[in-house]
Order: sequence, then structure tokens, then C-alpha cells
Amino acid sequence: MKRRDYTQEFKEQVLRECQEVGNVAVVARRHNISANTIHTWRRKVRETGSTKPLPAADVKRLRELETRLARFSTENDRLKRIVAEKELQITIMEEVRDSKNPPIADKVMIANRWIEQGYNACLVLHSVGLASSTYYAHKARQPKKMSQSAGKSEESKRRAGRPILGYSYTYTGRKISDEQIKEFIMEEIAGDGYPYGYKKLTTSMQEDYNLNINHKKVYRLCKELGVLLPQREIKPKYPRKLARKTKVTNSNQLWQMDLKYGYIAGTDRFFYVISIIDVYDRCIVGYHIGLNALALDALRTLKQAVILRRITDTTKLILRTDNGPQFIAHVFQKGCIELSVEHTRIPNNTPNMNAHIESFHSILESDCLSRHKFQSYAEAYKEVTEFMEYYNHRRRHGSLKNKAPFKFYLSVLNQEIQLEMMVA
Repeated sequence: MKRRDYTQEFKEQVLRECQEVGNVAVVARRHNISANTIHTWRRKVRETGSTKPLPAADVKRLRELETRLARFSTENDRLKRIVAEKELQITIMEEVRDSKNPPIADKVMIANRWIEQGYNACLVLHSVGLASSTYYAHKARQPKKMSQSAGKSEESKRRAGRPILGYSYTYTGRKISDEQIKEFIMEEIAGDGYPYGYKKLTTSMQEDYNLNINHKKVYRLCKELGVLLPQREIKPKYPRKLARKTKVTNSNQLWQMDLKYGYIAGTDRFFYVISIIDVYDRCIVGYHIGLNALALDALRTLKQAVILRRITDTTKLILRTDNGPQFIAHVFQKGCIELSVEHTRIPNNTPNMNAHIESFHSILESDCLSRHKFQSYAEAYKEVTEFMEYYNHRRRHGSLKNKAPFKFYLSVLNQEIQLEMMVA
């Protein structure tokens, strides 16, 4: 039997799933690997801090151990900071609770006391139960404290920045007052410049009136005159590569990827499923289950799907997604480029362009998620894993001549059926 090689990130993903699920056997069945292999990885992590073997050379081995020690030290500091923040939150929440439903003014006073001691404002406001806008608005309405330096001059109390001179120069060196420039602006608006904004008015002042003036001053003068045009609504920019209708004649030509939420009633929290479907044979070629769904998780799922499908030439593969944060992240875009996979994103408000993965997630919801009331993440992980196995290998699909997706895929590989073109 040929020995299987696993990447470092795959090992880390499996170990993280074991930690989240708490059941090595379930995770081993989900990834089709031996439980003893996972126990070996866990033992290596306990002994050396990583599943990656240490270098043979003494100098490199020492350098690698120092690197791992530094990483553990950083992680330890991060965990200490999290514990300290949780203790602070508990202390503040107990103070708010003891006040027995305090009004906003009392909450602001409590928040002020902790913030003045140097604690993070966002963390304190979240613990108190105040929106930042409410806190700062209430604080702005309070009478300002008298300054200790009462003898400060009026000049020092002015707004920050360079003082307003009240005039500008022409290119020939003649001084023009701001009042005269305002008249020039009004003349321009009364004439050909009626549709102009402050930037075009700046160009008019420079060319038609020979003024050495920049757009910032014109903006200020227009604001004082009340003649600024309303800002245009900024329309969302579409991605560089928009999804388009594609002719599909075989497997591994077009994949669709999306995210699905699941609910754990026992712990009152969500878990996430990232799935990739092959549009031609409807197989779920890769999926991720976790308490988090990051861009790295999506990229890892894509890499694993390419390995499982044994695709050597990925330049012919198109991956279509929506515009979720996992799929627009730089790390995911960079990973697709490194894999030579063409990543396209559908335009806004067009879920029909991702119809196959949306349809699968509807099946996942009706046939699995809505049928169970999960009490733990381990239970959800087990049920979703079993459903994925059932869907790929046993569930008959109407559009696949009533075959299960994986059986249809094998028929395509063995050329047992006549290939038909479809547009998706």
C-alpha cells in the first residue's frame, strides 16, 4: 500500500478539529485516516511543539527550537492578555449588575472611571453595555471642565492648523482677499460653472481668474457660502473577474464554493460549513466544518480538494464564489493565484449564478441541519460528516440519471456514459 504524505497545514487542521470536537475517531473517519496517525501527530506536538520534524544538523535544530519557543511565548502572552480582559469584563459586569439596571448616566460614569485608569475603551464599553456613539454623545453633552491653565491666550485655544490668512495671490503676485474670491466663485456659478463642484471651481479660479489657489481653500470658501454640491453616492465596485455563464463538458472544470451556518442549541452558538461542489457531477469535492470560517480555512479546503481529485493541470479549473469576506481576502486571492485556479466572483444580488452550491446547501439544511437539534459541536460535526458521506456516495440525484454523485463521477472517468454539455 502506498504511503500517504500529508502537508503541514493539513496536520494542523486535523489537530485543531480534534481539539474542537474532542473525538479523534470521528475526525479520523471524516478525513479517512487512521486514528493512530492522529495520536502520533498529537504526541509530536506535545514533545517538540510541532508535527514538523526537527532538522538533523545541530545548529539548525537549535534555531528551530528557539523559533518554536518564541512562538509559544507569544501565544502564552496572548492567552494571558485574553484572561486579563475576561477578568476585567467580569469585574465591570458585576459592578453594573450591583447597580440594579442603572441609567445611561451611571453607565457612562462607570465607563469613565475604568477608561481613565488606562483600560481599553472598546472593551470597557462592551462590558458596560454602552454603544460607543451613545457614550461619546453623552460625554459631549456634559459641561466641559475648566482648564487648569486659565491664563492661556485666545490664540492658543483656536483650532489646530495653520491660521487663515484671509487672502490669496495671483500668479503675478497681486493680493486678492477672500471676500473678492467668494464673489468670483458666485460669478462662476451664476455663469458656466453652475454644475461644477469645488474641484472644477478650483480649476476655473486658477485659469480664468489667474489665482494661485488650491482645492482645499476653494472647498472652505464654498462651504462658507453654502454652495457645495451634495456628494454623489459611491457605487460598489465589482471585482475584476466577474462570473459569467460557462460551458461545462466534464468534471473538474467548474467548481462553486459557499458558506453555510449551522446552529448548536445546546451551547447556543453557530458552527460553519464551507463546501465546494463540482457543477458537472455534483460531488462535494471538499468541505470544512469548524467553529470559525476564515479565509485560510477556505483556502485549505480548496487545496485539499485539488489533491483529492488528483488534478495536475489546475489552469483549466474555474472556482466561482460570492463576495463573502473569506473569498475577497488577500490570502485567499493569493492562494488561488499560486494554485493557478481562476477565481471568479458573482456580481452583487445574483445568487442564481451560484445556483448549484446554493441548492446543495438547501438540501443540507432540509435533510440534515433542520432534522437535528444539536446539543454539542461534536454531535454536529459527526452528523454533518455522515451526511456528506451519504450525499456523495448513496443519495440519488435526479439530474445525474438517478445516480449518486460519486458513482456518476466514476462513470465519467471510465467513459461509461456519453458526456453532455451544460451551461452554468
